Amino acid sequence: MDEFMQQWQQRQCFAQVMVTPSSCIGPCGMGPNILVYPEGILYNNVSKADVGEIFDQHLLGGTPVDRLKAPADMW
Repeated sequence: MDEFMQQWQQRQCFAQVMVTPSSCIGPCGMGPNILVYPEGILYNNVSKADVGEIFDQHLLGGTPVDRLKAPADMW
């Protein structure tokens, strides 16, 4: 969460992205999990090193990061 908040502030993408912390959203055993709306895409097992890629490719670029997406049967 700290890495998401830090990059959100560094990128100053306040109008494009909202970062909201939450407690467990379901598959906690596969966490840390990131849920992106409005697409409803769940990323699981996200590391601090993955956050920049999620911002660049998905949140700001519009293309989901396939290698981090949770399996469809899990979500």
